[in-house]
Amino acid sequence: MHELALCESVLSILQGQAKTQQFDRVKTVWLQVGALSCAAPDALDFCFRAVTAGTLADGARLEVIRTPGQAWCMRCGETVMLGERYDPCPQCGTFEVQVTGGDEMRIKELEVE
Repeated sequence: MHELALCESVLSILQGQAKTQQFDRVKTVWLQVGALSCAAPDALDFCFRAVTAGTLADGARLEVIRTPGQAWCMRCGETVMLGERYDPCPQCGTFEVQVTGGDEMRIKELEVE
């Protein structure tokens, strides 16, 4: 389950920002997760609660913001939206697509004390 490692990285970022920005507690984390990132929101939520127990983010709410997947089709030359990483081009049906967005994960916003 790679969501555990992802949540450990999020916690590391939170701890670093707490030192830099001088806050003591994280109340809410808004996490932007692309549809093509292969990260399951339910697993992220579970792992986030497990990883943050006893830390500055203990009890913090995780809000996952899903962003659509986007790709460029090599056959029809169009930028298309994808729901899953290995979906075909919705225009022409080919699998010759290059992912151009929606595979990222980033902390969008924090609510802290």
